[in-house]
Amino acid sequence: MNAGGLHIVVLGLSLSSSWGNGHATTYRSLIRGLRAIGQRVSFLERNTPWYEAHRDLPAPDFCDLAFYEDVEELRSRYGNLIATSDAVIVGSFVPDGVNVIDLVAQLRPKRFCYYDIDTPVTLARLAGRDAGAEQYVALRQLPLFDICFSFTGGPTLRHLEELGAARVVELYCSVDPSRYRNTAEPIQWDLGYLGTYSDDRQEKLESLLLNVARAMPNRLFVVAGSRYPPGIKWPPNVDRIEHLPPEKHASFYSRQRFTLNITRQDMVQAGWSPSVRIFEAAACETPIISDYWHGLDELLPIGVAVIVARSTADVVAALDSVSERERASIAAEAGARVMRGHTAERRARQLLDDLLSIEPRSAGQVRTGGPNAANPVATAW
Repeated sequence: MNAGGLHIVVLGLSLSSSWGNGHATTYRSLIRGLRAIGQRVSFLERNTPWYEAHRDLPAPDFCDLAFYEDVEELRSRYGNLIATSDAVIVGSFVPDGVNVIDLVAQLRPKRFCYYDIDTPVTLARLAGRDAGAEQYVALRQLPLFDICFSFTGGPTLRHLEELGAARVVELYCSVDPSRYRNTAEPIQWDLGYLGTYSDDRQEKLESLLLNVARAMPNRLFVVAGSRYPPGIKWPPNVDRIEHLPPEKHASFYSRQRFTLNITRQDMVQAGWSPSVRIFEAAACETPIISDYWHGLDELLPIGVAVIVARSTADVVAALDSVSERERASIAAEAGARVMRGHTAERRARQLLDDLLSIEPRSAGQVRTGGPNAANPVATAW
Protein backbone atom coordinates (compact mmCIF):
# COMPACT_ATOMS: atom_id res chain seq x y z
CA MET A 1 0.00 0.00 0.00
CA ASN A 2 2.81 2.39 0.87
CA ALA A 3 5.21 1.74 -1.99
CA GLY A 4 6.71 5.09 -2.84
CA GLY A 5 4.65 6.85 -0.14
CA LEU A 6 5.55 8.40 3.18
CA HIS A 7 5.00 7.03 6.66
CA ILE A 8 3.66 9.98 8.63
CA VAL A 9 3.25 10.01 12.41
CA VAL A 10 0.64 12.40 13.79
CA LEU A 11 0.39 13.26 17.47
CA GLY A 12 -2.98 14.93 17.86
CA LEU A 13 -5.59 15.80 20.46
CA SER A 14 -7.91 12.92 19.56
CA LEU A 15 -8.80 10.82 16.56
CA SER A 16 -10.83 8.24 18.46
CA SER A 17 -13.44 10.59 19.95
CA SER A 18 -15.40 13.46 18.41
CA TRP A 19 -17.14 14.32 21.70
CA GLY A 20 -16.61 18.03 22.29
CA ASN A 21 -13.70 17.87 19.88
CA GLY A 22 -13.71 19.36 16.40
CA HIS A 23 -10.16 18.13 15.84
CA ALA A 24 -11.38 14.56 15.31
CA THR A 25 -13.36 15.29 12.16
CA THR A 26 -10.50 17.39 10.76
CA TYR A 27 -7.96 14.62 11.35
CA ARG A 28 -10.26 11.87 10.07
CA SER A 29 -10.89 13.68 6.82
CA LEU A 30 -7.24 14.57 6.24
CA ILE A 31 -5.91 11.12 7.08
CA ARG A 32 -8.51 9.39 4.90
CA GLY A 33 -7.32 11.67 2.11
CA LEU A 34 -3.71 10.68 2.75
CA ARG A 35 -4.66 7.00 2.69
CA ALA A 36 -6.47 7.53 -0.63
CA ILE A 37 -3.26 8.83 -2.23
CA GLY A 38 -1.10 5.98 -0.92
CA GLN A 39 0.38 7.37 2.29
CA ARG A 40 0.58 5.54 5.62
CA VAL A 41 -0.33 7.34 8.84
CA SER A 42 0.20 6.33 12.46
CA PHE A 43 -1.81 8.43 14.92
CA LEU A 44 -0.61 8.63 18.52
CA GLU A 45 -3.20 9.84 21.03
CA ARG A 46 -2.85 10.62 24.72
CA ASN A 47 -5.20 8.35 26.66
CA THR A 48 -7.46 10.72 28.60
CA PRO A 49 -10.51 9.72 30.69
CA TRP A 50 -12.92 12.00 28.80
CA TYR A 51 -12.11 10.72 25.34
CA GLU A 52 -11.67 7.14 26.53
CA ALA A 53 -15.26 7.23 27.82
CA HIS A 54 -16.61 8.71 24.58
CA ARG A 55 -14.80 6.96 21.75
CA ASP A 56 -16.80 6.70 18.52
CA LEU A 57 -13.88 5.51 16.38
CA PRO A 58 -11.70 3.23 18.52
CA ALA A 59 -10.29 1.23 15.59
CA PRO A 60 -10.06 3.25 12.33
CA ASP A 61 -9.49 1.32 9.11
CA PHE A 62 -7.57 4.14 7.40
CA CYS A 63 -4.58 4.47 9.76
CA ASP A 64 -2.80 2.89 12.71
CA LEU A 65 -4.09 4.28 16.03
CA ALA A 66 -2.23 3.83 19.32
CA PHE A 67 -2.56 5.35 22.78
CA TYR A 68 0.00 6.44 25.37
CA GLU A 69 -0.41 7.43 29.01
CA ASP A 70 2.33 10.05 29.37
CA VAL A 71 5.43 11.46 27.73
CA GLU A 72 7.67 8.77 29.20
CA GLU A 73 5.55 6.01 27.68
CA LEU A 74 5.52 7.93 24.41
CA ARG A 75 9.32 7.83 24.47
CA SER A 76 9.70 4.20 25.53
CA ARG A 77 7.01 2.63 23.33
CA TYR A 78 6.94 4.89 20.28
CA GLY A 79 10.28 6.68 20.25
CA ASN A 80 11.69 4.46 17.50
CA LEU A 81 8.53 4.89 15.40
CA ILE A 82 8.85 8.66 15.68
CA ALA A 83 12.57 8.66 14.92
CA THR A 84 12.33 6.41 11.85
CA SER A 85 9.15 7.77 10.23
CA ASP A 86 9.32 10.00 7.17
CA ALA A 87 7.55 12.89 8.87
CA VAL A 88 6.15 13.77 12.30
CA ILE A 89 3.32 16.24 12.78
CA VAL A 90 2.35 17.43 16.26
CA GLY A 91 -1.09 19.00 16.50
CA SER A 92 -2.37 21.81 18.68
CA PHE A 93 -3.94 21.19 22.09
CA VAL A 94 -2.07 17.91 22.58
CA PRO A 95 -1.96 17.29 26.36
CA ASP A 96 1.45 18.21 27.80
CA GLY A 97 2.25 19.48 24.32
CA VAL A 98 5.41 21.41 25.21
CA ASN A 99 7.06 18.28 26.60
CA VAL A 100 5.81 16.20 23.68
CA ILE A 101 7.36 18.64 21.22
CA ASP A 102 10.65 18.66 23.12
CA LEU A 103 10.71 14.87 23.08
CA VAL A 104 10.08 14.67 19.34
CA ALA A 105 12.78 17.25 18.70
CA GLN A 106 15.25 15.18 20.72
CA LEU A 107 14.34 12.08 18.66
CA ARG A 108 15.45 13.94 15.48
CA PRO A 109 12.79 12.93 12.92
CA LYS A 110 13.49 13.40 9.23
CA ARG A 111 10.78 16.05 8.93
CA PHE A 112 9.13 17.81 11.88
CA CYS A 113 5.97 19.92 11.56
CA TYR A 114 3.26 21.47 13.67
CA TYR A 115 -0.44 21.62 12.74
CA ASP A 116 -2.27 24.35 14.61
CA ILE A 117 -6.01 23.83 14.30
CA ASP A 118 -6.48 26.65 16.83
CA THR A 119 -4.00 29.25 15.57
CA PRO A 120 -5.73 32.43 16.85
CA VAL A 121 -6.24 30.79 20.25
CA THR A 122 -2.58 29.75 20.33
CA LEU A 123 -1.42 33.28 19.48
CA ALA A 124 -3.70 34.79 22.13
CA ARG A 125 -2.24 32.43 24.72
CA LEU A 126 1.36 33.16 23.71
CA ALA A 127 0.73 36.90 23.74
CA GLY A 128 -1.03 36.80 27.10
CA ARG A 129 1.64 34.88 28.99
CA ASP A 130 -1.08 33.90 31.46
CA ALA A 131 -1.00 30.77 33.60
CA GLY A 132 -0.79 27.77 31.34
CA ALA A 133 -0.22 29.93 28.26
CA GLU A 134 2.54 27.66 27.01
CA GLN A 135 0.90 24.37 27.96
CA TYR A 136 0.60 23.15 24.36
CA VAL A 137 3.41 24.89 22.47
CA ALA A 138 6.07 27.34 23.64
CA LEU A 139 7.26 30.41 21.79
CA ARG A 140 10.82 29.04 21.87
CA GLN A 141 9.62 25.95 19.98
CA LEU A 142 8.29 27.64 16.85
CA PRO A 143 11.73 27.59 15.12
CA LEU A 144 11.92 23.83 15.72
CA PHE A 145 9.46 23.00 12.97
CA ASP A 146 10.25 22.70 9.29
CA ILE A 147 6.71 23.93 8.63
CA CYS A 148 4.01 25.28 10.90
CA PHE A 149 0.72 24.36 9.23
CA SER A 150 -2.07 26.72 10.21
CA PHE A 151 -5.83 26.25 10.24
CA THR A 152 -5.95 30.06 9.83
CA GLY A 153 -4.74 31.85 6.71
CA GLY A 154 -4.42 35.53 5.89
CA PRO A 155 -2.22 37.97 7.86
CA THR A 156 -1.87 35.51 10.75
CA LEU A 157 0.71 33.58 8.73
CA ARG A 158 3.04 36.59 8.76
CA HIS A 159 2.55 36.96 12.50
CA LEU A 160 3.76 33.40 13.08
CA GLU A 161 6.84 34.07 10.97
CA GLU A 162 7.56 37.21 13.00
CA LEU A 163 7.43 35.08 16.15
CA GLY A 164 10.15 32.80 14.79
CA ALA A 165 8.44 30.10 12.71
CA ALA A 166 10.77 29.10 9.88
CA ARG A 167 7.95 28.53 7.39
CA VAL A 168 4.18 28.85 7.75
CA VAL A 169 1.64 27.25 5.41
CA GLU A 170 -2.13 27.58 5.42
CA LEU A 171 -3.85 24.20 5.81
CA TYR A 172 -7.61 24.54 6.14
CA CYS A 173 -9.79 21.66 7.20
CA SER A 174 -11.63 19.72 4.49
CA VAL A 175 -14.48 17.34 3.74
CA ASP A 176 -14.69 13.79 2.44
CA PRO A 177 -17.30 13.82 -0.38
CA SER A 178 -17.87 10.08 -0.01
CA ARG A 179 -19.16 10.67 3.51
CA TYR A 180 -20.76 14.09 3.21
CA ARG A 181 -23.48 14.33 0.59
CA ASN A 182 -27.16 15.14 0.59
CA THR A 183 -29.16 12.17 1.86
CA ALA A 184 -32.45 13.26 0.23
CA GLU A 185 -34.28 12.99 3.56
CA PRO A 186 -37.29 15.26 4.16
CA ILE A 187 -36.57 18.67 5.69
CA GLN A 188 -37.15 18.52 9.45
CA TRP A 189 -35.80 21.85 10.71
CA ASP A 190 -35.77 25.38 9.30
CA LEU A 191 -32.40 26.15 10.88
CA GLY A 192 -29.85 24.08 12.76
CA TYR A 193 -26.49 24.44 14.42
CA LEU A 194 -23.79 21.87 15.13
CA GLY A 195 -21.13 22.83 17.64
CA THR A 196 -19.77 22.19 21.10
CA TYR A 197 -20.62 24.81 23.73
CA SER A 198 -18.23 27.74 23.89
CA ASP A 199 -18.57 30.86 26.02
CA ASP A 200 -17.49 33.12 23.18
CA ARG A 201 -20.03 31.65 20.74
CA GLN A 202 -23.03 31.51 23.05
CA GLU A 203 -24.08 35.14 22.62
CA LYS A 204 -24.27 34.65 18.86
CA LEU A 205 -26.14 31.38 19.28
CA GLU A 206 -28.70 33.26 21.37
CA SER A 207 -28.99 36.04 18.79
CA LEU A 208 -28.83 34.03 15.58
CA LEU A 209 -30.84 30.96 16.57
CA LEU A 210 -32.53 30.94 19.98
CA ASN A 211 -34.01 34.44 19.65
CA VAL A 212 -35.02 33.58 16.09
CA ALA A 213 -36.83 30.52 17.43
CA ARG A 214 -38.64 32.70 19.98
CA ALA A 215 -39.62 35.15 17.24
CA MET A 216 -40.79 32.36 14.92
CA PRO A 217 -42.67 29.88 17.15
CA ASN A 218 -44.15 28.06 14.15
CA ARG A 219 -40.71 27.18 12.77
CA LEU A 220 -38.52 24.30 13.95
CA PHE A 221 -34.87 24.54 15.01
CA VAL A 222 -32.16 22.24 16.32
CA VAL A 223 -28.86 22.54 18.20
CA ALA A 224 -26.50 19.56 18.34
CA GLY A 225 -23.42 19.48 20.50
CA SER A 226 -22.11 18.62 23.94
CA ARG A 227 -21.13 20.55 27.09
CA TYR A 228 -23.97 23.07 27.07
CA PRO A 229 -24.61 24.19 30.68
CA PRO A 230 -27.93 23.31 32.31
CA GLY A 231 -28.98 26.95 32.80
CA ILE A 232 -29.66 27.65 29.11
CA LYS A 233 -33.35 28.27 28.41
CA TRP A 234 -34.14 26.39 25.22
CA PRO A 235 -37.29 27.52 23.39
CA PRO A 236 -39.84 24.71 22.97
CA ASN A 237 -39.39 24.69 19.19
CA VAL A 238 -35.63 23.98 19.48
CA ASP A 239 -34.65 20.32 19.48
CA ARG A 240 -31.50 19.36 21.38
CA ILE A 241 -29.08 16.60 20.40
CA GLU A 242 -26.38 16.06 23.03
CA HIS A 243 -23.86 14.45 20.72
CA LEU A 244 -23.90 13.80 17.01
CA PRO A 245 -21.16 11.44 15.77
CA PRO A 246 -19.61 12.28 12.39
CA GLU A 247 -21.36 9.42 10.59
CA LYS A 248 -24.67 11.19 11.30
CA HIS A 249 -23.58 14.67 10.19
CA ALA A 250 -24.68 14.27 6.56
CA SER A 251 -28.19 13.27 7.61
CA PHE A 252 -28.30 16.14 10.08
CA TYR A 253 -27.33 18.77 7.51
CA SER A 254 -29.60 17.29 4.84
CA ARG A 255 -32.66 17.71 7.07
CA GLN A 256 -32.16 21.48 7.49
CA ARG A 257 -33.44 24.26 5.24
CA PHE A 258 -30.48 26.33 6.42
CA THR A 259 -27.59 25.62 8.74
CA LEU A 260 -25.87 28.16 10.98
CA ASN A 261 -22.13 28.74 11.26
CA ILE A 262 -20.81 30.59 14.32
CA THR A 263 -17.12 31.42 14.76
CA ARG A 264 -15.10 31.74 17.96
CA GLN A 265 -14.10 35.31 18.77
CA ASP A 266 -10.33 34.80 18.43
CA MET A 267 -10.94 33.40 14.95
CA VAL A 268 -13.29 36.24 14.00
CA GLN A 269 -10.56 38.70 14.91
CA ALA A 270 -7.92 36.81 12.95
CA GLY A 271 -10.20 36.09 9.97
CA TRP A 272 -9.53 33.43 7.32
CA SER A 273 -10.55 30.64 9.74
CA PRO A 274 -13.29 28.56 8.09
CA SER A 275 -14.90 25.95 10.33
CA VAL A 276 -15.26 22.39 9.11
CA ARG A 277 -19.04 23.03 9.43
CA ILE A 278 -18.86 25.19 6.32
CA PHE A 279 -17.26 22.49 4.19
CA GLU A 280 -19.51 19.73 5.50
CA ALA A 281 -22.75 21.67 5.05
CA ALA A 282 -21.76 22.80 1.56
CA ALA A 283 -20.96 19.21 0.56
CA CYS A 284 -24.44 18.22 1.80
CA GLU A 285 -26.05 20.97 -0.32
CA THR A 286 -27.39 22.80 2.73
CA PRO A 287 -27.28 26.61 2.43
CA ILE A 288 -25.25 28.33 5.13
CA ILE A 289 -26.09 31.36 7.26
CA SER A 290 -22.87 32.57 8.89
CA ASP A 291 -21.52 35.31 11.08
CA TYR A 292 -19.02 37.55 9.31
CA TRP A 293 -15.23 37.36 9.40
CA HIS A 294 -12.53 38.64 7.06
CA GLY A 295 -11.80 36.10 4.35
CA LEU A 296 -15.29 34.61 4.25
CA ASP A 297 -16.08 36.31 0.94
CA GLU A 298 -12.91 34.85 -0.60
CA LEU A 299 -14.05 31.37 0.36
CA LEU A 300 -17.78 31.75 -0.36
CA PRO A 301 -19.00 34.94 -2.05
CA ILE A 302 -21.52 36.61 0.22
CA GLY A 303 -25.06 36.55 -1.12
CA VAL A 304 -24.02 34.07 -3.80
CA ALA A 305 -22.72 31.08 -1.84
CA VAL A 306 -23.43 32.09 1.76
CA ILE A 307 -25.80 34.39 3.67
CA VAL A 308 -24.25 36.63 6.33
CA ALA A 309 -26.25 37.43 9.46
CA ARG A 310 -25.32 39.95 12.14
CA SER A 311 -28.61 40.02 14.04
CA THR A 312 -31.77 38.13 14.87
CA ALA A 313 -33.58 40.20 12.25
CA ASP A 314 -31.13 39.12 9.54
CA VAL A 315 -31.87 35.44 10.20
CA VAL A 316 -35.61 35.99 10.42
CA ALA A 317 -35.48 37.81 7.08
CA ALA A 318 -33.53 34.95 5.47
CA LEU A 319 -35.98 32.32 6.71
CA ASP A 320 -38.94 34.43 5.57
CA SER A 321 -37.69 35.88 2.32
CA VAL A 322 -35.22 33.55 0.59
CA SER A 323 -37.10 31.56 -2.02
CA GLU A 324 -36.56 27.86 -2.61
CA ARG A 325 -34.91 28.70 -5.91
CA GLU A 326 -32.50 31.12 -4.24
CA ARG A 327 -31.85 28.63 -1.46
CA ALA A 328 -30.94 25.91 -3.97
CA SER A 329 -28.71 28.29 -5.91
CA ILE A 330 -26.76 29.35 -2.80
CA ALA A 331 -26.31 25.74 -1.75
CA ALA A 332 -25.17 24.66 -5.23
CA GLU A 333 -22.61 27.46 -5.52
CA ALA A 334 -21.13 26.70 -2.09
CA GLY A 335 -21.02 22.99 -2.87
CA ALA A 336 -19.26 23.53 -6.19
CA ARG A 337 -16.60 25.73 -4.61
CA VAL A 338 -15.95 23.28 -1.81
CA MET A 339 -15.71 20.35 -4.22
CA ARG A 340 -13.19 22.27 -6.33
CA GLY A 341 -10.91 23.34 -3.54
CA HIS A 342 -11.57 21.73 -0.18
CA THR A 343 -11.98 17.97 -0.47
CA ALA A 344 -10.02 15.61 1.78
CA GLU A 345 -7.93 14.28 -1.10
CA ARG A 346 -7.08 17.77 -2.34
CA ARG A 347 -6.00 18.81 1.15
CA ALA A 348 -3.99 15.62 1.56
CA ARG A 349 -2.15 16.27 -1.72
CA GLN A 350 -1.39 19.80 -0.55
CA LEU A 351 0.04 18.46 2.71
CA LEU A 352 2.05 15.79 0.91
CA ASP A 353 3.53 18.31 -1.54
CA ASP A 354 4.60 20.52 1.37
CA LEU A 355 6.15 17.59 3.25
CA LEU A 356 8.05 16.47 0.15
CA SER A 357 9.42 20.01 -0.25
CA ILE A 358 11.32 19.53 3.03
CA GLU A 359 14.81 18.10 2.62
CA PRO A 360 14.77 15.12 5.00
CA ARG A 361 17.46 15.09 7.65
CA SER A 362 19.69 12.07 8.09
CA ALA A 363 19.94 10.33 11.45
CA GLY A 364 21.64 12.49 14.04
CA GLN A 365 21.63 15.65 11.94
CA VAL A 366 21.38 18.78 14.04
CA ARG A 367 19.54 21.89 13.01
CA THR A 368 21.29 25.15 13.82
CA GLY A 369 20.43 28.81 13.56
CA GLY A 370 17.21 30.69 14.16
CA PRO A 371 16.31 33.05 16.99
CA ASN A 372 16.52 30.31 19.65
CA ALA A 373 19.85 28.85 18.55
CA ALA A 374 21.27 29.19 22.05
CA ASN A 375 18.60 26.88 23.44
CA PRO A 376 19.90 23.26 23.48
CA VAL A 377 16.44 21.81 22.95
CA ALA A 378 15.66 24.17 20.10
CA THR A 379 18.80 23.20 18.19
CA ALA A 380 18.82 19.45 18.69
CA TRP A 381 17.20 17.32 16.03
